[in-house]
Amino acid sequence: MKKEILLTGDRPTGKLHIGHYIGSLKNRVQLQDQYNSFIMIADQQALTDNARNPEKIRNSLTEVALDYLSVGINPSKVNIFVQSQIPELNELTMHYLNIVTVSRLKRNPTVKNEIKEKNFNESLPAGFLIYPVSQAADITAFKATVVPVGEDQVPMIEQTKEIVRSFNSIYQKEVLVEPTALLPKKGLGRLPGIDGKAKMSKSLDNAIYLSDSPDVVQKKIMSMYTDPNHIRVEDPGNVENNTVFTYLDAFCSDKETLEEMKAHYRRGGLGDVKVKRYLNDILQAELDPIRNKRNDYEKNLDYVFEVLKRGSLNARSVAGETLQEVREAIGINYFI
Repeated sequence: MKKEILLTGDRPTGKLHIGHYIGSLKNRVQLQDQYNSFIMIADQQALTDNARNPEKIRNSLTEVALDYLSVGINPSKVNIFVQSQIPELNELTMHYLNIVTVSRLKRNPTVKNEIKEKNFNESLPAGFLIYPVSQAADITAFKATVVPVGEDQVPMIEQTKEIVRSFNSIYQKEVLVEPTALLPKKGLGRLPGIDGKAKMSKSLDNAIYLSDSPDVVQKKIMSMYTDPNHIRVEDPGNVENNTVFTYLDAFCSDKETLEEMKAHYRRGGLGDVKVKRYLNDILQAELDPIRNKRNDYEKNLDYVFEVLKRGSLNARSVAGETLQEVREAIGINYFI
């Protein structure tokens, strides 16, 4: 019987791209046989900075669910649920907010960076500021022992641990469980955008999506940022900070051929077009089965929504048990 509980998820703000795939989705597929897994579509969290555009989140929810199923996440092994359909999470968030200070939230480096990126200034939504507490509710509701995150999300796990310790100490009862962050393997960090920028996102129009057609994928690869000083084929080139080679490092399984290609590029005589075509062959082979499965699921959306409904009902049952324990610890289970 699986004892370790794994929780992970994504904000539904658009289709998932290959950065999500290499950074987390492939890992989730591999882990689904090892853990009792819950995968959350964090629509409430997405609304913290999209409250005036809820249609975007509603539409994206379906896209994310399709991406999950198409990469091989198995709903018979994993509970895929929708955050907004678990009201227990909201009450847990409220209880945790009473033991977290505003100054502590403002010090969270992940939140600080995102506030800066989004230029919120004085228009910062309160819901966005407190989303680390909401994440703590998501994690502790299922007593998750393992949470896969990138390096930039480690402060969120640390804040969850602080909340767990504070709650258990204040109420003198070991109700909540501290999670452990599961970091990506070395070399599998965040992929840059095709323009060479550090972040791949829909807003920057620099991402390759799992659902992109073969022609679109090829077009995006051929436009990729490389070494700006590698002007002629015979020129020596840099593979470091070269987006095409960064993607090859992530997706190419033939490491011997890749190292030979890097050496050739460094000494000159290897053109960018040839390297990009090699990357295109590799990515197309990786994405073809995903696209085919996605097309099949798109024809049966009733099944997709049934998966989400069933997963949400299961998740709500588990979260309800935790909430009852939390109420008992605080002493507000007056009529139960």
